[in-house]
Amino acid sequence: MADAVAEPTETPATLRHAEEVMGTVFSFDVRGGEPGAVRGALDEAVAGLHRVDEVFSTYREDSQVSRLARGELTVAECAPEVAEVLKLAAEAERVSEGWFSTTYRGWLDPTGIVKGWAAERAARAIAGVGVSGVSVNGGGDVQMFGTPERLRPWRVGVADPLRPGGLAAVVSAAGVDRLAVATSGTTERGAHIVDPRTGKSAVTDLVAVTVVAPRLTWADCWATAAFAMGSREGLAWLESLPDVEALLITAGDEVRCTGGLAARLG
Repeated sequence: MADAVAEPTETPATLRHAEEVMGTVFSFDVRGGEPGAVRGALDEAVAGLHRVDEVFSTYREDSQVSRLARGELTVAECAPEVAEVLKLAAEAERVSEGWFSTTYRGWLDPTGIVKGWAAERAARAIAGVGVSGVSVNGGGDVQMFGTPERLRPWRVGVADPLRPGGLAAVVSAAGVDRLAVATSGTTERGAHIVDPRTGKSAVTDLVAVTVVAPRLTWADCWATAAFAMGSREGLAWLESLPDVEALLITAGDEVRCTGGLAARLG
């Protein structure tokens, strides 16, 4: 997925930053606001991402999540963010009827929710210092707040999984003050999505699911769950969720969309 793009009519105050963390790159695009306050908020947001990595990384034996999984810590002994994320994950599991899960092969792994939650939290913190618009792209999943000053609304290009370099759609944040776009699929990372029922890689007719919703925390979870379901069940389930639109692409190059997606394209 491409970064959010705002087309200028005049040049506003702009601050951009890219940070390697959590095994990917987080890109920040901040428009408007008082420069000192914006820089301070950005620095704190970046530091927060590194703290999230230290706490939640399943690749670090000393992370709190790894120690929690081994029974060396209780949730109460972990940073408060651990309880927050696990509560959100439990809600995602309930809403998806188990298709989203943080337990794989009997082992705690909240990876499927942490990146989206962290990007949304970072964007929200920066939005809180009075900027006109902020976009945070965490490894291809984007959270946007506000409308860039003197610019057209944020737009996000959705990569075509079957045509490298091409776009399957362009999502617009016109008319809303927050929007998130998340994609799950096999193009970038191969068969990494797990079927919670079997503990093995999900085998479906899909190559990508893109979800558009107000919050990246949920968009990321719903894209993962719908991919594991497959195109027919996944589309029907996504249609049932409030304030959620989606684009599903099958291995046979069939495109399926929720009924309201067209209103978000532009």
